[in-house]
Amino acid sequence: MNLEQKVVVVTGGAMGNGLGIVKTFLKYKAKVAIIDYSETLDEVVKSLNNVDVKGYKADISSKLAVDEVIKQIINDFKKIDILVNNAGICRLETFENMDDDLRDLHFDINIKGTWNVTKAALSYLKQGSDPAIINLSSVTGPMVADSGEVAYATTKAALIGFTKALAIELVDHNIRVNAICPGYIKTPMVENMAVETNKDNPEDVINKIALAIPMKRLGNIEELGELTAFLASSNSSYITGQAIVIDGGSTLPETMSMGV
Repeated sequence: MNLEQKVVVVTGGAMGNGLGIVKTFLKYKAKVAIIDYSETLDEVVKSLNNVDVKGYKADISSKLAVDEVIKQIINDFKKIDILVNNAGICRLETFENMDDDLRDLHFDINIKGTWNVTKAALSYLKQGSDPAIINLSSVTGPMVADSGEVAYATTKAALIGFTKALAIELVDHNIRVNAICPGYIKTPMVENMAVETNKDNPEDVINKIALAIPMKRLGNIEELGELTAFLASSNSSYITGQAIVIDGGSTLPETMSMGV
C-alpha cells in the first residue's frame, strides 16, 4: 500500500475495528491521529509504541469539541490526507421499549459524529494528497437486521446515503468517499452485544453467530484494517461512492435449510 507519510484521522481508534485500522495504517508507514472518548486512549497509544500515532480525546457528537480537536491535529501533523469515520455504538433494545435518550445517543454518535468530523476535516482533505474518506457502515441496516437493532440499523443505513451523496459532491475535488459494511467482526462491541443477549453464556452467542456464517468464523480487526487501507490508497483510485461488504459470506444464504 502506498500510504507512507499519509496523515490519517481515525475516529474510535482505541479499540475494536478502529484499533485494527490504526495498526494497519501504521504498518504501511502512515501517520495516525486517533480521535476517541475512551478512558483507555492514552494507554492504547502508549502500547502501540510508535512515534507516528497520537491520541486526541473528544466527544464527536459535539461540534465544538470536534472543531477544536481537528485544529490540534493540523497543528501537530500539518495536514489530513485520509479520514476514517469508524466511531459508533450499538445498544440492543426493541423499538417499543427504546426511550428517546437511547435513540438520540445512536444518532448523535453514529450519524452526527460522522457528520461533524467530516465537516471539520473537509477543507484540509481538499488540500491533501490523494484524499479519501472511508465511513464504517454495516450490513446491519442496509442489508439485514436482528431484533433490538432498530436504532443502530437506522444510523448505519443512513451512512450509506451520506457516503453516496458526499462522493458525488466531492468527486471534482479528487476526494474519493466509500463505505465499509462489516458483518460480524470479533470486537468488544460484538462481545458486549453477546452479553446483552445472554448474560450467563455470551460465548454461546458468539459460537452460534459463527455457525451461521458460511466461513464459520467471525472476522478479525486486521482483516477490516486491510480493506480500509486499500480503500484509502491509490490502489483503489477508480472506486468511489461504494459500500463494500466484508462479512465472511454471512449475507449470502437465502435460507439456512434449502439446498443440496
